[in-house]
Amino acid sequence: MRSPSAGYGRRAAALSALSVLVAGCIAPPPAGTATPSASQASATVVPTSPPTCASEVAALSVKEQAGQLIMVAVSVTGLTATERTAIRRSKAGAVILMGTTYAGVDGVADLTAELQEVGGGQVLIAVDQEGGLVQRLHGSGFAAMPSAAQQAKLTDATLTARATTWGKALAEAGVGLDLAPVADVVPSANKGSNRPVARLGRGYGSDPALVSAKVLAFRSGMKAAGVATAVKHFPGLGAVVGNTDFAPRVVDSTTTADSPLLLPFRDAVAGQADAVMVSSAVYTKIDAKNPAVFSPTVIGLLRGWGYDQVVISDDLGVAAAVRAVPAKDRAARFVMAGGDLAITVNPRLATTFAAGLVARADADPGFADTLSAAAIRVFRLKHSLGLVTCS
Repeated sequence: MRSPSAGYGRRAAALSALSVLVAGCIAPPPAGTATPSASQASATVVPTSPPTCASEVAALSVKEQAGQLIMVAVSVTGLTATERTAIRRSKAGAVILMGTTYAGVDGVADLTAELQEVGGGQVLIAVDQEGGLVQRLHGSGFAAMPSAAQQAKLTDATLTARATTWGKALAEAGVGLDLAPVADVVPSANKGSNRPVARLGRGYGSDPALVSAKVLAFRSGMKAAGVATAVKHFPGLGAVVGNTDFAPRVVDSTTTADSPLLLPFRDAVAGQADAVMVSSAVYTKIDAKNPAVFSPTVIGLLRGWGYDQVVISDDLGVAAAVRAVPAKDRAARFVMAGGDLAITVNPRLATTFAAGLVARADADPGFADTLSAAAIRVFRLKHSLGLVTCS
């Protein structure tokens, strides 16, 4: 017997909320045309507008809204007392499973059921399940996933089919968001030196069009399985050398706002990507002063493309690239820049992030509105996964 998390990837609840309206007026038929019966007329329907989730978010306190913008790390091998406390005190609305497990689908489902119990059945549960060296979940029910470099050799149709299988395992385990695929394009000249993507086999290649096609194929498979995806790491880590997890300042000095390297992200946005993750590197030809996660200019590119879905940060907890920013300011700066969901791999910082968001909202009505808008986007994603019901 599974808790609500067992059907987490299914969208039945979301679909049931999208009611239809019977057409109120039907024009008279042309002369000589049979008048439709009552049952035929009733069959003429128009869909309602997508739910906004605005009233549901408005009913939350500022602290509860702030909690919706925090994704806190929990150990995939078992929820600790520290992690449980962090979720409850910060009112975190999302978690990311960290570490590696071989417990299989049933073992992970037990953990996600516990997480849903802690979070009232509304927790957005995410994991890095890319393939290759970055596959967190293993064991019975979880197939071995090839790296993105190997996935790139598959036809689009085959990749979609396999991603559907991988996604069904995630859904059965209670995971609703895969923090994948990697959309970073690694220029050919950078293959040997690129640490975060190429050296780990995490990218689909050097051709933006090919990368875009594989990103779409992966996303399509996950969607078919009822699992959302987060395309990453905007605006790309393919042209850097260092890894933002370990280096205090990773710089991309070539990518511009109209660079061909952005094609996979543009295409993902055009295809209504569920979420986009932003990197913490510095892009000197876009915004030389701020890491991307804190840059209104960088995140503004996404928003300027018409993207009004969830923007997720790369880790703001322990990553070396953000250490210079006080922990209490990190989530608030990310949200001020246009972001929505701030990740902290250090669970102890979840309450610090939440407190920083609340303090900024209390001091600045404009930021309070920004915080609410971000919470609405997170709620819409949760609604699509059946975690909340929105009007």
